[in-house]
Amino acid sequence: MRVVLSIALSVLAAIPWAVPVSGAAHLFAGERATQLLRASPPPQPARFRVDDDRGLLISVWLNGRGPYVFVIDTGAGLNVISERLVNAAGLRTAETSQTLIGGLSGVTTSSNREAALDTLALGYQNNLLPLRQSALIVSYLPAGIEGILDPTVAFAPYGYSIDMPSGRIEPLNDSTELSHTSPADGATVEWLRRGDSDRPFVKLGDGRLALIDTGSRFGLAVSDRQAIIVSRDRTRRTIPSLDLGGGTINARRVDPTTISIGELVLRGIPTDIVSGGAADAPLILGRDALYPFKISFYPRRRLIEFAPIDR
Repeated sequence: MRVVLSIALSVLAAIPWAVPVSGAAHLFAGERATQLLRASPPPQPARFRVDDDRGLLISVWLNGRGPYVFVIDTGAGLNVISERLVNAAGLRTAETSQTLIGGLSGVTTSSNREAALDTLALGYQNNLLPLRQSALIVSYLPAGIEGILDPTVAFAPYGYSIDMPSGRIEPLNDSTELSHTSPADGATVEWLRRGDSDRPFVKLGDGRLALIDTGSRFGLAVSDRQAIIVSRDRTRRTIPSLDLGGGTINARRVDPTTISIGELVLRGIPTDIVSGGAADAPLILGRDALYPFKISFYPRRRLIEFAPIDR
C-alpha cells in the first residue's frame, strides 16, 4: 500500500491542510526536469484570488474543458481532483497503488484511482502547464472546489513564485536570477524536507520545522500538545473542522507571537492552537502569516525566498 498524502479540509471554513501520514512519495521536480524542459515552453503567470474561507482560488482548464475552481495548496503533496469533476469532464482514469489519505486529525481513508490530465491550463485556457499531469481522485471536496493544485508538482520542473498581495503565481526556471543576498526585510532560506515528502518546510529561529501551507487560513498553527502560549484574547475564535479523512479538529486563535525564519523576523503573527490533531502534526505557517510576502520556491536549488510586498 502506498502512503502518500494527508489533507484536511474544513467543512465549515473550507480550510485545506496537508500533513503526511508516513512514507510520502518522492515527487521532487528534478526527476523529470530535462525531458519536460525540452518538450514544452514554460507556462505564463496567472492570477488567483484570495477567498478568506476557501483559500487561493484559481481557474483551471482540464483537457480543454473548464474553467473549474481549484485551490492552490503548497502543502498538499500532489494534485487532487473530485469524483464529480472526473465525471463532468469525462477524464480518463486508472487504478493506482492504494493510497492512504489522512487529515490533521490522523483519521485516514484511501483511494486507488487517478485521473489523467492530458493538458492542464492555469488562469486562462491556453496557459498550459507541463504535460502528463495526474491527480488522485477523492469522493469529497467542499462545495465550489473541484480540485487541489500543488504548485510544486504542477509546475515541475520549474520553480514558482506566489505573490499573495498581488494575487499572482508564475513559473521560475534555472535562468531566473536568485540573489546571493536576502531581499531587503526578507530572507532566503533552505527548503527542508520532512521524511520523504517534498513539501516546503523551513526552520524557525528556535529550531522547529514549519510547513509553508498556502492552503491553510491559519497564521502559525501549533498543536495543543506543543503549545506553551497562554492566551489573553477574550474573543478566542474557535473553528471546528472535519478533515478529508473524516476526523474532527478544532482551532483556537490566541495571542500573536514573534518568530524568525533566517534573517526574517515576523512580529505579531496570528497564532492558532489546534486540538484533536495527530501527534506528529507539523507546525503550519498559513495564509494569515504569509500574506504580506511574495514567496519564491526553487525546488531544484532547495531554496525559498521571502520578499515583503508593499500593499
